[in-house]
Amino acid sequence: MAIIYPLQRPDVFAAYGKRSGGGLLLYGPPGCGKTYLARATAGEVRASFFSIGISDVLDMWHGQSEQKLHALFENARRTRPAVLFFDEIEAIGGSRLDMHQHFQRTLVNQFLAELDGATRDNADILIIGATNAPWHVDSALRRPGRFDHIIFVAPPDEPARREILRLHLHGKPAAEDVDVARLTRETDGFSGADLRALVDSAAEAALQAALRGGQIMPLTTELLLRALRERRASTVEWLNTAKNYALYSNEGGVYDDVAAYLRKRTLIR
Repeated sequence: MAIIYPLQRPDVFAAYGKRSGGGLLLYGPPGCGKTYLARATAGEVRASFFSIGISDVLDMWHGQSEQKLHALFENARRTRPAVLFFDEIEAIGGSRLDMHQHFQRTLVNQFLAELDGATRDNADILIIGATNAPWHVDSALRRPGRFDHIIFVAPPDEPARREILRLHLHGKPAAEDVDVARLTRETDGFSGADLRALVDSAAEAALQAALRGGQIMPLTTELLLRALRERRASTVEWLNTAKNYALYSNEGGVYDDVAAYLRKRTLIR
């Protein structure tokens, strides 16, 4: 609704006074696909995709960070439709109440001005921010007209884990009888990154056996389960932190989706 449909059906959206672009804030545990979602969104409409990290903006010299940020927005405006993806957005859009340095607050103010399109129009530009710590993002970024929609990207559910495991096993010498269903059940709470690491760990064990034995060794259910016993879901720590915010700092219902997810998993009542 922010960029895909408006670009595909501009006539319908124009009738309602709506245009493409705006801001989405994706948050959730690390490794659950926030970057992939941003890339897929750009791919749906063949938009230019700009992935922006901390090092692309922050500069040791006074005023340079603001100039770099402005230049990134200007580049997107010249190549619209475009998707601007800011990973770890709290690094440049963190809460000003927690900042002790003037230049940090100035950078947040510049970011707010760019989101508002103070000097140039942001039509056909979708700004996506991703964060593992939404509680550290400045509240001004979440007001209407900036990041209008805040979306919780949860750990993959059972069908998603099954497909992720199949994708990571594809192209490797996996045994035909690998019990993907059992692995799916026993990886509840695993992120996509956790699942990739699980398969990689089992593949490394098979590789070592192949080097010793002189022939290709398949990835078996046993190897994968052995690798699983040595790992735990990386999302647990994040969910425990999010639980406190969902219970005690949920002004305006920002963390309602997290609370619903935790209730579904019976982690809160």
